[in-house]
Amino acid sequence: MTTIALLGNPNVGKTTLFNELTGSNQHVGNWAGVTVEKKEGFYENIKIVDLPGIYAMDTFSNEEKVSKNFLENEQVDAILNIVDASNLDRNLYLTFQLKKFKKPIILVVNMIDVAEKKGIILDLDELEKKLKVRVISLVASKGTGISEVQNIIKSNNFEKFKDDINYDFKDEGETYRYIESILKSSIKSNKNADSLKSSEKIDKVFLNPFLAYPLFILIMIIIFEFTFSWVGLPLSDLLKEFVSNNLSPFISNLLTGTSPWFKSLIVNGIIAGVFSIIALLPVILALFFCISLLEDSGYMARVAFIMDKLMRKVGLSGKAFIPMVVGFGCSVPAIMSARTLESEKDRKLTALLVPLMSCNARLPVYAIFASVFFKGHASLVVASLYFLGVIMAFLIGLLFKNTIFKKDEEPFIIELPEYKLPEPKNVIKNTWDKGKGFLKKAGTVIFAVSVLIWFLQNFNFNGITSNINDSFLFSIGSFIAPVFKPLGFGTWQASVSLLTGILAKETVLSTMEVIYLGDLSTVLPNYFTQISAYAFMAFVLLYTPCVSVIGAMKKEYGNKMTLFSITYQLTLAWIVAFIIYNLGSLIL
Repeated sequence: MTTIALLGNPNVGKTTLFNELTGSNQHVGNWAGVTVEKKEGFYENIKIVDLPGIYAMDTFSNEEKVSKNFLENEQVDAILNIVDASNLDRNLYLTFQLKKFKKPIILVVNMIDVAEKKGIILDLDELEKKLKVRVISLVASKGTGISEVQNIIKSNNFEKFKDDINYDFKDEGETYRYIESILKSSIKSNKNADSLKSSEKIDKVFLNPFLAYPLFILIMIIIFEFTFSWVGLPLSDLLKEFVSNNLSPFISNLLTGTSPWFKSLIVNGIIAGVFSIIALLPVILALFFCISLLEDSGYMARVAFIMDKLMRKVGLSGKAFIPMVVGFGCSVPAIMSARTLESEKDRKLTALLVPLMSCNARLPVYAIFASVFFKGHASLVVASLYFLGVIMAFLIGLLFKNTIFKKDEEPFIIELPEYKLPEPKNVIKNTWDKGKGFLKKAGTVIFAVSVLIWFLQNFNFNGITSNINDSFLFSIGSFIAPVFKPLGFGTWQASVSLLTGILAKETVLSTMEVIYLGDLSTVLPNYFTQISAYAFMAFVLLYTPCVSVIGAMKKEYGNKMTLFSITYQLTLAWIVAFIIYNLGSLIL
């Protein structure tokens, strides 16, 4: 089978071309051993491998290592190198590095329309002669030039595009000087190149030292409103209502006459557990829709630029700031959005820190406990928990930066692309890819854990039971309760509530309501003091995330890192709650 590798710098239209060539005949996964996204598709009977967007082949990052290993060790018949026509001096550096692999190269010069608006008119025939590769002009966003790319691919005659010259440049500077000499004879007109570009005019506002941060905060507020107030969460609530008011009763009636345990498994286990998590899909789609808009417009690169200095203090690049903020809404899309980070180190460290941001699911627990034990100061107490999560993330980031990721520091290279209107087709496809991945991967883990929790709630060694005090869950709660005694809440009820909270943090309260059989505002003071209540809330903030987060972590980073994340968060939560309870008891 003919195999073509698609390569280029980030933000040059590589994904658009890949989608145009392969359509729906593609699949996405991860390269073996790393969290770098792997895209493969087919145009007729020709395999197209979309390699990660990179700037060079210096093997700093896993993306570069993946690309280099693929070109060295796999059967590659030709390289489809896509470049930005308005930034050829930077893009052609990678082209000359690709020549070292002695593969036929087809240079696809994209964004010709953008270059022309900037007064850059290219002589493509001269460029082809100088570079000794086949050159094709393209406006991928409009579909212009796609047919020519398709015809060359179908011809399957690539050897004539192979350059056997050895380009033995002494250093990077010599490479750029050679590129500059080529472009001098290949640019026919550049009369407006010195005028202020539209992107530069926009950047005078968005990168202004005084306006950059307020504008970014405003954009994030709009995204959160869109996701959690206007579209995502309202649709999620409607889906939840449909499940509880229509689907569950319908299935329950449908199963009338079947075995009680089977009916309970389907209705109370699978539907209640799985569909309550799948109801997050509108939130994920809404959030990734907004992120895709920012990425396709060129603004996301600016966010990375303005936040880099701050995030570097905890060993992250500026681009990691977006998933961290998203984590205040929901950790699942936050972990999934970390995939947009170029560095594997950044992706892993961000994913480990994101669950420390207090998500919306924890808020009901705070609201009840704060209103019961801190009347008149509830809002201040809740705000302190959010602040505690940020402080813990900062401290853990510093710790991991100087231990686990000490040797993984990589240079931060960023190129600010031209601003452009997002292409609806690209935005919709990128959004759906993330949603589909959530349903296919995380859903399987959620299903398994939902069935397990149902089993523990409804069975003991004698079989099925309707009394939770006789269930495996009660036995497990009683067994682990001593672990929480030094934290001030060493009862089996609190232990069981925290255990079921792994399914979804909201179930901490719902479990308590079932167990205590009364109004929590009057019952809780019998089991908690002010200090133990705050320690309990701190534990809920920091301990093992819910199963949907675990599923997303497993999908993105595998079993080993998922187990590490669960363990370190559980340990951190115990230590912090222990300090709060015991120090508070000494003071008060």
